[in-house]
Amino acid sequence: MTRTVIIGAGIGGLTAALSLRAAGLDCVLVEATTALRPLGAGINLQPHAVRELTELGLGERLAAAGLAVTFMRFTDRHGGTILALPRGRAAGYRWPQYSIHRGELQMILLAAVGADNVRLGTRLHDFEQDAGGVTVVLRETATGREYRERADVLVGADGIQSATRALLHPDGDPLRWSGIQMWRGVGEGDPILDGATQLVAGSNRASRIVTYHISPAEPRLINWVAEVKVGEPGTIEKADWSRAGRLEDVAGHYADWKFPHVDIPSLFASSPRILEYPMVDRDPLPYWGEGRVTLLGDAAHPMYPIGSNGGSQAVLDARVLARWLATEPDPAGALAGYEVERRPPTTQLILGHRALPIEEIVQLVTERAPDGFADIADVLTPEELDRMAAAQHGITDSDVRALNERASWSIG
Repeated sequence: MTRTVIIGAGIGGLTAALSLRAAGLDCVLVEATTALRPLGAGINLQPHAVRELTELGLGERLAAAGLAVTFMRFTDRHGGTILALPRGRAAGYRWPQYSIHRGELQMILLAAVGADNVRLGTRLHDFEQDAGGVTVVLRETATGREYRERADVLVGADGIQSATRALLHPDGDPLRWSGIQMWRGVGEGDPILDGATQLVAGSNRASRIVTYHISPAEPRLINWVAEVKVGEPGTIEKADWSRAGRLEDVAGHYADWKFPHVDIPSLFASSPRILEYPMVDRDPLPYWGEGRVTLLGDAAHPMYPIGSNGGSQAVLDARVLARWLATEPDPAGALAGYEVERRPPTTQLILGHRALPIEEIVQLVTERAPDGFADIADVLTPEELDRMAAAQHGITDSDVRALNERASWSIG
């Protein structure tokens, strides 16, 4: 039986562990933090990810904790609707799109894996491969004690600051900054539109805000992400995802907005915690792994968080990885097959997100109707609207018919 060591107990790592065990395979899951708590803010799970998690037995728990999204609506800063795209079941998928608190999702996955099956306070230090497997050198966070774990496969699911990726690709792999600074929080407020719409207002070339509900019941929790262009694209050394942001730093960028759908100042002020971090990615890799070592999720393909698709892609990685390891007797061959299947589409997504594909059309709206509009047909042509819709579909969606009709990835 193939034995896998997974580094990182985020969404990708936990889904990988759950998928491997569902396929009858053994795995060890280690996490650098000393406790897993429901931290963070909102996340969207696209139908392609919801299908996989449902097939792992989590459908009812997702439905109870998340909110099924009906539309993704793009507006200008005055609230005028540019484009509204149906989401989830409204778009024809057999599965919904869920907005959910990232921490809630992580706790659902953790409960399914079993908290006792995660080694906390343990990080990857090094690894060594030979013909028979891989020796993983682990280090306890608190004591610094090192020990070795023998396995058939090592999977780095340790995020955008991945230690596994750094060991595999040590020569020049910087964070690529878009020039956009992001602030994020979870506040409370009245239902936005129908109470299940993901609202995207403004432009990444100046200031943009994304809001969506993440709770199906009271209190009405609203996840918000403010994105402001503050510099020119370049490289940076580090990005601290837990850095505290300040209300006064973000609020001023929206002080002159006249926005009818959301009371932006009140939403910001109602958020008990604000996080601040740069919008970054990394260049696509020419290869993810070597031999019996590979990457998964943000460790493999970090992308700008504008397509509501990063976490969903990690879920797909985990499911495809488990399928290959369960059906290919040679572990190195299984990882090679996994990479062949998953690296090309995720590379395309990295580059697609980096292009900020809808911004060209939103900028046209800003230029043609700086003071707002009554009817978008007076501002954009049908061809321009179609181009905007296609650009968003390209970074977010899977083919409806293909997803609905393809065979299950479950084993057994």
